[in-house]
Amino acid sequence: MISKCLYGPLALLCALPGAVSAQSMSPMRGEIMSFSNVFAVRVYPANPYKQRIKISVRVYDQDFYPVKDARVSPSEFMLGGDASRPVLVVVPFNGTSERKVRICTESIPFPNDQTQIRAQICGKFLGQRRS
Repeated sequence: MISKCLYGPLALLCALPGAVSAQSMSPMRGEIMSFSNVFAVRVYPANPYKQRIKISVRVYDQDFYPVKDARVSPSEFMLGGDASRPVLVVVPFNGTSERKVRICTESIPFPNDQTQIRAQICGKFLGQRRS
């Protein structure tokens, strides 16, 4: 039996199905084998909202420090409502045989907009170098 104090939040949740949509990215994890000094990942940020948003794709190490020598193409772009697009991320091994990174899709708030919320979603990736 559901308590009366839960009816209000449940009704609100059911009445606002669009509000529970969230920005996404796929894939969210992966292992990549490479025979060179770099490994590449293609991710697909997605915008579930009706209005366009500005997206930034960034690369961090496993402790969330920026990987400055990673290349992201494109690194910032506008993404239309209900759309996704491919982004290529190339990460160097820097002399190691494996590297763990987090690739994050971040929405950038528009200037002079009422809502200044920056959403971030990250996937975990392991690059392994084979000789």
